[in-house]
Amino acid sequence: MHRSLRKSLFLAVALGILISSSGCVYRANISQGNIVEEEDLDQVEVGMTRNQVRFLLGTPMVDDPFHRDRWDYVYYVKIGRKDATAKRWVTIEFEADTVTEIQRNRNLADNL
Repeated sequence: MHRSLRKSLFLAVALGILISSSGCVYRANISQGNIVEEEDLDQVEVGMTRNQVRFLLGTPMVDDPFHRDRWDYVYYVKIGRKDATAKRWVTIEFEADTVTEIQRNRNLADNL
C-alpha cells in the first residue's frame, strides 16, 4: 500500500509540474508582411507605374490571381501571446499599369 501511495504522489507531482510549466512556453515574436514606411508611402502617387511602386514599397507578399490590378501590402507584429502590436494594410489599385487609387489604412482583423 505504501508503494502505490508513493507512486500516486509522484504522478500527481509530475502532472502538477507539467501543467504549471505548460504556461511558461516561450512564444517568439512574429513579424509578417511588408514593412511600409510612411515616408515611402508618401512618395507613391496616382499615375506612377508598377515598377515605380515596387521600387518604393517592394513586391507585395501575395500575388492574388483574382485581383491582378490590386496590390495589398499587409504587415503586422505579434509580441509573444499578445495581439498584434503594430499592423497596417495598404492597397494600391492599378489600371493599365498605372496607379489609380491608394488606400492607406485599411482595417485588419482585430484578432491578429
